[in-house]
Amino acid sequence: MVPKIRRGSRTHGLLVYLYGPGKRDEHVDPHLVGSWDGFAPDPGRDTSPDPDPKVTLARLAAALDLRVKQVGTKAPAEHVWHCSVRTDPGDRILTDAEWDTVARRLVHAVNLAPEGDPDGCRWVAVRHADDHIHILATMVRGDLRRPRMNYDFKKAQAECRRIEKEMGLRRLKPGDGTGAKTPTSAERFKAERTGRPEAPRETLREAVRQALAGTATEEEFFTRLREAGLRVKVRHAPSGDALGYNVALPGDRNRHGEPVWYPGSKLAPDLSLPKIRLRLADGTAEQAAPPATDGRADWSPPARERRSATGIAERAADLLDGDDDEAAAQLVGVGELLDAVAQTSPAATRAELAAAARAFERATRSHVRAERTDTRALRSAARGIVQAGGALGRGEDGGTTAMLLSTLVLVTLAAAHWHSARGHAQQAHASRQAAAHLRTAYHQAAATPMRVLHDQGRALPEAQRRTHEATLRAVLPNQGVRADATPTRTDALVATLAQAEQKGHDPETLLRQAIAMRELDTAEDVNDVLVWRLRRLAQLPAHPGEAPRRPQAGTRPTKTPANRTSERNAPAAAPHPAVPDPRSRAPRR
Repeated sequence: MVPKIRRGSRTHGLLVYLYGPGKRDEHVDPHLVGSWDGFAPDPGRDTSPDPDPKVTLARLAAALDLRVKQVGTKAPAEHVWHCSVRTDPGDRILTDAEWDTVARRLVHAVNLAPEGDPDGCRWVAVRHADDHIHILATMVRGDLRRPRMNYDFKKAQAECRRIEKEMGLRRLKPGDGTGAKTPTSAERFKAERTGRPEAPRETLREAVRQALAGTATEEEFFTRLREAGLRVKVRHAPSGDALGYNVALPGDRNRHGEPVWYPGSKLAPDLSLPKIRLRLADGTAEQAAPPATDGRADWSPPARERRSATGIAERAADLLDGDDDEAAAQLVGVGELLDAVAQTSPAATRAELAAAARAFERATRSHVRAERTDTRALRSAARGIVQAGGALGRGEDGGTTAMLLSTLVLVTLAAAHWHSARGHAQQAHASRQAAAHLRTAYHQAAATPMRVLHDQGRALPEAQRRTHEATLRAVLPNQGVRADATPTRTDALVATLAQAEQKGHDPETLLRQAIAMRELDTAEDVNDVLVWRLRRLAQLPAHPGEAPRRPQAGTRPTKTPANRTSERNAPAAAPHPAVPDPRSRAPRR
């Protein structure tokens, strides 16, 4: 049951809409299901001789506005309290008497008309559809005072949660006031008229999040916004300092032909300029240290950055498992990492990764505040992935993406557990949604490399296969998990152990090290998780057919995170890799 509260100044105009035909959904049999005294005139079902609905509606509006007229100029400018209450599509249809009960409980909960108070505000509840009602109240009491209505939305939400339980309706998760503002009905209808898949507010929120992923400076953030194609307007103080910013989509204009601007704080609570500055100050994005190698491998930049990010994500999962409030800072960094991966991954996985990042965005905000908000490692990993660029055509074939996604699934599940332990129902649900999208993306990214590994495992000599299978049987049961009895399920794991042994590693020691890195109970497929851990620990190519790249003679060596230090200190921010350099479109001389 979802309450939606608005305020206005036109009692008669709202009644005309409620009893009218409707602008989108047809209004069927509009009628009162409840009122302040039970005797209010009903324009929909007036039984008087020769009734005129317009006359009855005017009488109802006058009765509701009586106290407002009596108080005169002392009445609030917006004296109309309007609350629509809607049940879930899967819920049963409530009777008029039940809707009357819902309305009375809500006006009591928000202190408009407390039960037993003869001076409560006047109100009516109108029903013109099976699944919802509209409550209209005028906010002047019988004693001509204003009602105390602090936190009316939160109180209405809490009362709806109790009603759901008592009436056997679908029970929604309680909110905590940290969610992003949802699009208004007008914004949704406009998006449908203009053929947009979503409201501009949602498109802008995602674009601003992606521009913020791994950003090192405020100037770089604004540069990325502009390079992403957004209109940006920065508000300055007389001193010249930036006070805030607004963004707009190109082509999104109001009735006067002006751009529709959205302040960052109206997109999400943590996207205001002061909050962004705190994030940049607390966790300055630096280049992550390169992953340890055996001195011979020279991975492509996207693959190298994803390998490095995998280890950093594993440490974030360990911090979330520690059940410490300081882990709240890690959630913000994980959100940036997801945004960075989503905007630089191949088209095959980009949709699911974007959905995962969008879902996890809700999990990054709560009332828990970490005193030591050190997110440098995660923000550096996000920055490295963004600067390395997209996977297609840049030496990344899906193997290291699968390696990273396998870990991010466990990170989001750890976040769900962390939120659940603190009663954050919406954030925990968002974390589990993100994990589901990441699992789908993982299967898409891992399909080819895992198939090749299975083939390599089956192609091993029989004696070598038996040796590694014996290692699996010896090690896995000691950790509370077991090797799958089906040979094809362990082929990839056997092939990885064989390749690690060929590089000089002891298979049993390496396997025990991989198991000890983190719990495996939340893993959907233990074998897959161990494959990627082993390949990262042994510095094996993420894609089994991939050979470590070596710079050719006479070619310019690839920049490493270590020699990018000077770039990090340069005043000009690097251009966003997802957007082509505008200079590349200049005519060739």
